[in-house]
Amino acid sequence: MIERPRDVYIVDAVRTPFGRYGGALSGVRPDDLAAGVLRALLDRSPDLDPARIDDVLFGNANGAGEENRDVARMAVLLAGLPVTVPGAAINRLCGSGMEAVIQAARAIALGDASVAVAGGVESMSRAPWVLPKPERAFPAKDQQLYSTTLGWRLINPQMPQEWTIPLGESAELVGAKYGITREAQDAFALASHRNAARAWSEGLYDGEVVPPSGVTLPRDENIRDTTSLEALAALKPAFLADGTITAGNASPLNDGAAALLLADEEGLAAIGREPLARVRAAAVTGIDPRYFGLGPVDAIRKVLTKAKVAPGDLRTVELNEAYAAQVLGCLAALPEIDPSVVNPRGGAIAIGHPLGASGARITGAVAHQLAAAGTGRGLAALCIGVGQALALVLER
Repeated sequence: MIERPRDVYIVDAVRTPFGRYGGALSGVRPDDLAAGVLRALLDRSPDLDPARIDDVLFGNANGAGEENRDVARMAVLLAGLPVTVPGAAINRLCGSGMEAVIQAARAIALGDASVAVAGGVESMSRAPWVLPKPERAFPAKDQQLYSTTLGWRLINPQMPQEWTIPLGESAELVGAKYGITREAQDAFALASHRNAARAWSEGLYDGEVVPPSGVTLPRDENIRDTTSLEALAALKPAFLADGTITAGNASPLNDGAAALLLADEEGLAAIGREPLARVRAAAVTGIDPRYFGLGPVDAIRKVLTKAKVAPGDLRTVELNEAYAAQVLGCLAALPEIDPSVVNPRGGAIAIGHPLGASGARITGAVAHQLAAAGTGRGLAALCIGVGQALALVLER
């Protein structure tokens, strides 16, 4: 037993540029993406003996393809770490990468680890089709394949139908609940692209993004510098004929990986680097699956209360952009959050949303932004399909 929880520091955070579906990273296996960011993270801390790493946790939402044999352990081995370094795959769907960070931080706080790596990876391009086993041998009829790229499949018939609607239809419900117009969503999406493009052009991602091995991808592949409100307005609704959700105001399908190095005071001394930020508090909540996009509302309130941080004291907020309607709905429910500090360097609509990696990406983004500012408190939060949410407060 320990007398009090140990302080947990985020020493470093890296990610790949995020590739579009079928794009530059589609030829890279997810376990290789994970190994790449793990190797890059360690190369940036040459004084750290890799054998000191107590655990490696990687979030992954699929688990049905090339990452199926515990992608964290595969990354450890592929990255050339000592075989004594363990690894575990974590699945909380879209929150998997942040869940990995929270679990690693909890292990350090409790004294079960001193140095850990946490991150996430997803290749939505390489997500396989699956063929269920038939109920009986030698079926005479055709069998159905299911895509594992995104959303519901192989649904339990006991699950209420209203909980299993497509994610985009859920976002439509959020938009309707708060009267969020198509025009407001398109304007939000345009701002995401412009903020991301500006951040890249100003070099704000230079210390955060590492090149994927064997692939030339100079920046996030989905950013559209030249898009406009007129171009976004011309897109057709994607889920409902009279709906407001389009391919332009929703996050795309993506490939990518992210990883963070965490440590306590002893581990920090062994690494020999100044940390980016300290973990202050974490929270997880549940919500009606139909309104999964509003999950961050309660998670944010809960984590701010635990951290004893007022919303007005937040220097930066990373709220994952699954859909513009979803983020705007959360901000409508949280008027105390200043929209001007939300996703200042662009969000998932522009950058991308490779499911298992996104939670690690936004956590690392907050840490880097706090380090650049030199002081302050930041918040990372994201909604999760099937009605959950995670939130994390960092400080420097």
